[in-house]
Amino acid sequence: MNPLPSMRYDPRLVQPMREELTRLGFLELKTPDQVDAAVREGTGTLLLVVNSVCGCAAGRARPGVALALTHRQRPDRLATVFAGMELEATDRARSYFAPYPPSSPQIGLFKAGRLVFMLERKDIERRPPEEIARDLVGAFDTHCA
Repeated sequence: MNPLPSMRYDPRLVQPMREELTRLGFLELKTPDQVDAAVREGTGTLLLVVNSVCGCAAGRARPGVALALTHRQRPDRLATVFAGMELEATDRARSYFAPYPPSSPQIGLFKAGRLVFMLERKDIERRPPEEIARDLVGAFDTHCA
C-alpha cells in the first residue's frame, strides 16, 4: 500500500475506522495548523496516531492502542490524523516524526513537544495487538509518569 495516496478515500468508508479512535477520546486533527497546535502545546504527553484503512491498522494498530489505553499510566492527550483523507494534516504530522520515514499506520508519543517513542508500520504489521499494546504501555510507563 502506498503510504502517501494522492486521492482521498470515500468518507463513508473511513468513518467507522475514525470512530474506533474517537470513541477512545482521540481528537481528529484535520489541518496542518491543528497538528502544529497539538504537538507544540509543549506540556505533558501526546499520543499521535496516523490512522489508515490498511489491514494492519484495523487488525493490529487500533486494537493495540485501545488495549494500551486501559493501562493506568497513559498520555495526557490523544490525537489522530487519517492517511488518505486529510493529506496535508497527515504530511504535517509525519514531519514531526522525523527522522522516521512516513508509514501507515504510525504511532508517535511526544513529551513536551518532543518525539520520545515511535512505532512504525514495520513495528506493527505481523504482530498481535497485545504486543503492540505492550510496547505502548512500556512507553507510557517511561514517559507519561
